[in-house]
Amino acid sequence: MVDILMLILSVTKLQALMIVLGMIALTSSISTLSGLWGVLVSDLLQFTIKMGMVIVLAAYAVGAVGGIDAMKMKLTAIDAARGGQGSVLNFLPDLNSAWMPFITFFVYISLNWWATWYPGAEPGGGGYIAQRMFCAKDEKHSLLATLWFNVAHYAVRPWPWILVALASLILFPGLENPETGYIRVMIAHLPPSLRGLMVAAFAAAYMSTIATQLNWGASYLVNDFYRRFWKPNASPSHYVSASQAATVLLTVISAIVTFYLDSITGAWKLLLVTGAGTGSVLLLRWYWWRINAWSEVSAMIAAFAVSLTLQLGLKLDSDDPRGFAWIMIITVGITTVVWLAVTLLTPPEPRDLLVAFYRKTHPSAAGWGPIAAQVPDVKPTNDLLPNFVDWVAGLVLIYGVLFGTGKLLLHEPGIGAVLLAAGFAGGAVIYFDLSRRGWSAVIQ
Repeated sequence: MVDILMLILSVTKLQALMIVLGMIALTSSISTLSGLWGVLVSDLLQFTIKMGMVIVLAAYAVGAVGGIDAMKMKLTAIDAARGGQGSVLNFLPDLNSAWMPFITFFVYISLNWWATWYPGAEPGGGGYIAQRMFCAKDEKHSLLATLWFNVAHYAVRPWPWILVALASLILFPGLENPETGYIRVMIAHLPPSLRGLMVAAFAAAYMSTIATQLNWGASYLVNDFYRRFWKPNASPSHYVSASQAATVLLTVISAIVTFYLDSITGAWKLLLVTGAGTGSVLLLRWYWWRINAWSEVSAMIAAFAVSLTLQLGLKLDSDDPRGFAWIMIITVGITTVVWLAVTLLTPPEPRDLLVAFYRKTHPSAAGWGPIAAQVPDVKPTNDLLPNFVDWVAGLVLIYGVLFGTGKLLLHEPGIGAVLLAAGFAGGAVIYFDLSRRGWSAVIQ
């Protein structure tokens, strides 16, 4: 948001940060006063504004380069001028690509999605998803909302961004900071009447994210730390006041961090490499009774220590594609060995806690056999195969809709229709399976 304001208003970083602080203060007051309800209601309005405007910007960007067909021709010319590094329109990168070597692509496609802690939607369930599920009317609504989130987030929302990014390669070639291309397209090619709405859309996107983060972070600080270790027997009103104070604290910290960040890409890469290897613990804790708190703690410490050692000690650069890939591979490997060893060397969680968890969530008996044996009154759940089928169907759903939508937008209707049909078929498989098993049973 600081970068956006610096470009739009021609102000310094400090001046832009002061404006952002005002936005954070407004968002913080909403989150502080209204809690989760206010976050969700305002999020719905903000989502409508920002999605509407990014679609409008995509239409103007494509028009500025002469339409989809002209854009494809110009991108082909750019690819040829770069000298055989593959086409930017290809999903699979060229083996000689400098910006996406195959080893980096391999890490993204085969490692990142399960091994890395991703803020809010990490493997095994995260805060963003939990926030929305808690607010649903019932189990069926929460599962359908989660499916919709994944389709909207991963398959629909990226395409307006992608089209503007492709147009920016043509309209503003060779930018020192490619992240600014999006904003430059807006400034140069949106009519004045729409620029204000676009700035409002940026603000809505920013405030939506900040509101979610503040509410989520405050809940962690209060429920998982303050209430558990510091003051466990206070009144509900006391914890509400504590959460409001935590929200303000996080607001101040976020402003300080913002000032010292130079790139959103760098921030994401820092999060990915320092969380590499923790994802497997977060995922497997639902399937293996032996995982305990020390498994997660050791994974977080090992991931942080190994990634920093590789970057500061061995000088591997996370901004370099190959360096990033090797940091991920080495960190995930060492972290996995560490947390497995710690799990086997430390005692499991107390039996009464494991039994209570099993009664409440009904995990698969395949990995919870010793605990399931102690709860004979609960019918064992053996749902690994149905869940695996739903997982495969989910991949077909997301990638089918993602690439099907892209092919239609890029004027390849035949393959686009086939991919969309495959995606819808994947969604149908999930829906009918969850209906067959019972929505409430599945969410447990």
